[in-house]
Amino acid sequence: MIAVGLLLAVGSTVAINGGYALQHDAASLLPPLTLRRPLWSLHALFRTPRWLAGFVGGLGGWVLYVVALRLAPLSLVQAAAAGGVVVLAFGAGRLSRAEWGGVAAAVGGLALLAASLGADTGSGRGSAPTVAAWMVCSVGAAGLAAIFRNGLGTTAGVLYAAGDVGTKAAVVGGGRLWFVPGLLACHGLAFVALQLAFQRGRRLATAGVAVLWTNALPIAAGMALYSESSGGALRIVAFMLVLVAATALARAAAPEPAPA
Repeated sequence: MIAVGLLLAVGSTVAINGGYALQHDAASLLPPLTLRRPLWSLHALFRTPRWLAGFVGGLGGWVLYVVALRLAPLSLVQAAAAGGVVVLAFGAGRLSRAEWGGVAAAVGGLALLAASLGADTGSGRGSAPTVAAWMVCSVGAAGLAAIFRNGLGTTAGVLYAAGDVGTKAAVVGGGRLWFVPGLLACHGLAFVALQLAFQRGRRLATAGVAVLWTNALPIAAGMALYSESSGGALRIVAFMLVLVAATALARAAAPEPAPA
């Protein structure tokens, strides 16, 4: 079952990050989106066919992700999803040295992950109050990240991660559907932050950073909250490579020059 969950996680990664690539390319060409005119901003996005195709693809990927969480440990699913940065690199134009470093670190993490699969021992249910506290702290950290220049990609990633940690709690059963409103709120806020980020930076520096934080934090949560095996030294090094990749891509977060 874990192998099936991993395959679904890979399919989810391709769908979600392919969708991000389409959304970024479309949103970066639109007039500036603003929270002061939310309905206008949403209308501008949804009336753009390229963006809409990416949005629908991302929804399909999220469905695959939820099913994968039923079959495999959270840390394993998220580590597999770190490969999303490779999907984002295709068609992203000429990459900077920092971006190449981030992609290389993500690929290295995936290779080590594959070598550690035999060490997996499953996943626990986790403590509901502890999971809730993790989500609340994540929302606070996301708010702080939004203050910094080019921090919206990180904000989106931290919020998506909080939603994913809550999703794991919701799908393990036992009357935990009360996590659903919180996880949907986290995903909604992350969506807003990411769309705003798309207009402020390159694809890997926005979606790439968001994807890597979305993966790195739940990997840690899987070990800390759901009693998931670390997979030995290989899984730990894979986790560290994800963090290195996120740091490298954040260095490339300078906004793209505006068209002449």
